[in-house]
Amino acid sequence: MDNTFKGTPSKALIGTTLGFFFGSAAVSLFGPFHDLFAQEMSLSTTQVSLLIAIPTLTGSLLRIPFGAWVDSTGGKKPFFILLVLSLVGMIGMSFLLSSTYPGKMDGIYPLILILGALCGCGIATFSPGIGQTSYWFSLDKQGGALGIFGGAGTLAPGIFALLLSVTMYVLNIVEIYWMWSVFLLIGTVLYYILAKNAPYFQFIKKGESIPQSKLDAEKAGEQLFPSGGVIQSLKDSGKIYQTWFLVVIYFCSFGGFLALTAWLPTFWNKFFSIDAVMAGVLAAVFSILSASIRIPSGKLSDKVGGIRVCIISMLILFVFSLIISFSKTIWLSLLSTLFIAAALGMCNAATFKLVPKFIPKAVGGASGWIGGLGAFGGFVIPQLISVFIVKEGFIGYSHGFRIFTALSVINILLLYFGMVIPKKKEESQKK
Repeated sequence: MDNTFKGTPSKALIGTTLGFFFGSAAVSLFGPFHDLFAQEMSLSTTQVSLLIAIPTLTGSLLRIPFGAWVDSTGGKKPFFILLVLSLVGMIGMSFLLSSTYPGKMDGIYPLILILGALCGCGIATFSPGIGQTSYWFSLDKQGGALGIFGGAGTLAPGIFALLLSVTMYVLNIVEIYWMWSVFLLIGTVLYYILAKNAPYFQFIKKGESIPQSKLDAEKAGEQLFPSGGVIQSLKDSGKIYQTWFLVVIYFCSFGGFLALTAWLPTFWNKFFSIDAVMAGVLAAVFSILSASIRIPSGKLSDKVGGIRVCIISMLILFVFSLIISFSKTIWLSLLSTLFIAAALGMCNAATFKLVPKFIPKAVGGASGWIGGLGAFGGFVIPQLISVFIVKEGFIGYSHGFRIFTALSVINILLLYFGMVIPKKKEESQKK
């Protein structure tokens, strides 16, 4: 039997990162154009909220089954399907707007929701990408690899927000949607060419038995192997309590990242009367900083441990979310958001360093649960912030950050009692 395989860890990482980067860009258009859609279709506030949220909802929930699918396929198939579905949604939106904008958009709201749901498939590529990348790298290099994947991939919202702020002055909405469709097509093609499944899955596809495939893959340097298919992977990971602790942690860190990327323009505009363009730029800076810091944080997690990095990041989040909730000056608030961005980015990187450590036999299933339910925070947290605004009025815009104060405390307790103490007990028993 031929035991050669295609690809290398570095090439696989480049492929998944590019795929996730362009897939994430697919959802960056719905928020900025919500006022235009509302005016053209006479939408209610509830309808506008659903329109903005629909890509994030599907992009979050689809991470669960597609992430688990990695453990039976290796990742490339579910990742590519999600990119194609997102491309269908983006091209569909481009054709729809070409024939209806402006003045002919009455009655197409349900169709836009469907297409928006398809566009959201692009951000669901995170979970299969995490699993696909994990299987390529040894345990001592997981943090660095996943930090690059998650960090460079999540740069997309910030970079495309800045790009959008420029293109909106020279192109109309139809032209912008077509431009984004081209971006996504390029990313889909690059992913298909560059990304490869880890050796174990390649050997399985060639017809080797599971034991022989594992043996050949171990010779190639692979250390992680799945224990079952989609349902089994979800079941196996669901039985391990650390999976659910990591869901809560990621709900705060990545869900918080998504939430603040979308909500900060409103905060700057309403609370400090900053014009919409500059408010968007400040939000983009937050997004880019948080994404960028994932890269060195992943490597830091390899050196000092993911648990330690998570705890440090939550302490930073506690301090500066509390400061901004009392701040009345723009400079103190801006400084606080930068530290919050850094804290969320650090925790995002460290969280997936812990997945192969605590759930080594169901990485795909765990990535699905954590990535999917965690990203759901991007939808829930803004709704919780709005409760402060409804109850407290103007001051609620700053007091809403106390949600992150509370979440940081919860996460520190989960990390300490659910991971630090069990780890110490395990080490003492070995002695």
